[in-house]
Amino acid sequence: MREQPRPAGSSTVVHAEVGIIGAGPAGLATAVRLGQLGVDRVVLVDRLDFPRDKTCGSAISPKGCAALAELGLSEVVARESYAISGLRLVTPLGHDVLVSSPQDVALICSRRTLDHLLLQRAQAMGTVFLGNFEVSFLLQRGDRVVGCRSSDGREVRVDYTVVANGAHTRFACERGPRRLIQAIMGWWEDVPFRSHHVEMIFDESVAPYYGWLFPETPGRVNIGICYEDPGLARNARQLFEDFLTKHYRERLAAAHQVGTWKGHPISYAPTITRLTSPGRIVVGEAGRITHPATAEGIYQGMRSGMLAAQALHSILKQRADPTRTLLEYERACRKAFAASFRGASLWRRFVSSGGLDALVGMLNRPMSRRLLARCMAQM
Repeated sequence: MREQPRPAGSSTVVHAEVGIIGAGPAGLATAVRLGQLGVDRVVLVDRLDFPRDKTCGSAISPKGCAALAELGLSEVVARESYAISGLRLVTPLGHDVLVSSPQDVALICSRRTLDHLLLQRAQAMGTVFLGNFEVSFLLQRGDRVVGCRSSDGREVRVDYTVVANGAHTRFACERGPRRLIQAIMGWWEDVPFRSHHVEMIFDESVAPYYGWLFPETPGRVNIGICYEDPGLARNARQLFEDFLTKHYRERLAAAHQVGTWKGHPISYAPTITRLTSPGRIVVGEAGRITHPATAEGIYQGMRSGMLAAQALHSILKQRADPTRTLLEYERACRKAFAASFRGASLWRRFVSSGGLDALVGMLNRPMSRRLLARCMAQM
């Protein structure tokens, strides 16, 4: 949309070098990394204020933990998280295997907590946060994005705009048909589970995707399923209810449900396409950078945000050529995620063809268990 005159009575116009739309892990990691690199004129907007809840499984993978370490947030996030050192995996034919590690390898941290900790880190490094800022449209001068305007008339005018507002974004460069993974989940207290272990259940009803149990605290878990439904023909609530009955009926009998079930789509693409245009750079799920097999998005969002920050630093502080540098950002994202995304396609075929059940037959061998754990950690 072309730049339009501000309506009469509209309020503040904020100027900065970088404006970020969306305060999830992708946008927040961009802000934190910019601060680390010395870019301190950054404005971050979100349609909600903080702290706020976000429907998400809240698992931070080993790669996600490494990204947090680079952002200087390992210790503060770990203190507010539940540590994970093992996995219970159930195959489509019902074979059950347990893989454990002597050390913690992942974290479960509710998005209400994780996003707030990231925001506090970004603000400490100079980012200005504007909550309750519902972006109506991007501001443009010719073909260049120069900021955004909220539904109440506020404007953020910047040199570069980072689009990080997730699956439902209207502001990404790539606007073609989306591929979606559907998810529905709920929360329970007093559910028995093996301490410091997550559960991934590749039930036939959702395979090649899976259901999960992720412990958020010693007394509270989130349980959910993710599945594909291109024609939106399946009843999500009935599918989830059948899954819970099949796998968790006894364990939920004396449990207390917290809140209601919540569903959300996860947008992904098997390959990374266009992520930039003049003045605009797209990160995280807004750019469909989520894992096609696991539906993980926290690590991918943070890593793409960090790569975007590096590109913006090169342009703003080192006077690098903008066109070339933005293209280098796209190439850096492909390099960072291409192998993992190709592996996702192989994993989906592996699960669908019965390979996961065949592999479990060998998992009484320690080497096979380590191989499975290493494979899933690298996805």
